[in-house]
Formats: sequence, structure tokens, C-alpha cells
Amino acid sequence: MKKSVLIVAILSVFAFSSCKDNAADKVNEENVATAEARDAESGKFPVITFEESQFDFGTIDQNTQVEHVFKFKNTGEAPLMIVNAKSSCGCTVPEYTKDPIAPGADGQLLVKFNGSGQNQVSKTVTLTTNTKAGTETLTIKAFVNPKAGAGNAQAPIKTPTSK
Repeated sequence: MKKSVLIVAILSVFAFSSCKDNAADKVNEENVATAEARDAESGKFPVITFEESQFDFGTIDQNTQVEHVFKFKNTGEAPLMIVNAKSSCGCTVPEYTKDPIAPGADGQLLVKFNGSGQNQVSKTVTLTTNTKAGTETLTIKAFVNPKAGAGNAQAPIKTPTSK
């Protein structure tokens, strides 16, 4: 058994080392140049630069529809793609372009908030992009005044009467 394994190993060494073809001679120089260019490009990413990453609507009344446009620029070296924009709740709706944004070009993201909640409210919008980080986060804030008479009034306090 040991002899057969040894013989197979020796024959394998001769079979693989006796090749006369040089693999380096078969490499196409044009393919090498294309691969080098591709590899150099693969290190380039888009960079999304927002004018502001947070916006405060101030004080609004409950259920008041408000919206804000976040402006940004692709300051990177590759086209920017926003793949998805997701808010932290259903009361906030982001709208964004599905088209690539070229390096140096500007873009906008519209965020609509329906004024739900009460008092200080903070919501986030998370963008899924092809930037190096992969995600970007924006924040909106508002102080929401409750609607008058919408179940917010307290019941009168009953006090015992004296006889």
C-alpha cells in the first residue's frame, strides 16, 4: 500500500513538472490592462455630502403636514445610487431619486412628516447607498402641540362635600 502511494506521488510530480507550456506566455496583455483599470476604478466611491443632516420644524400643531428638502452633492469619484430610504416610523415618508447622481452633481431628498405624536418628536431617515459606509442617516425634529379637545383634557377632580 505504501509503495503504491509513493509511486502515484512520484508519477504526479513528473506529470505536473514536465509541462512545456509557460502559463505566463498565455496571458493576454490587453486583458491585464483592462483588469488593472477595473481594479483602479474599484477603489473609487461616491461620497454624499449633505448641506444639513438634521432639520428642526420647530413647533407645529398635531396632525399638521410638514415637509423638508435635504440637499446634497456627490463629492466622490463614482456615480451615487440611493438604493433605499427608510424612516423610523410610518409618519415620516422619504422621497428620493432612483437615477444615478454623477460625481459633482447635486441631488435632493424630500421628507414628509404628518405631525403625529406629542411634545418633542425626533425621527430618522436611513439611506442605503453605494457609498463606502453603505448607509447615511438624516434626522428631523419637531415639538408637536396636542390638538385641543382631542381627549387631552383632564377629568374634573371630585372632592368630598361637607354637610
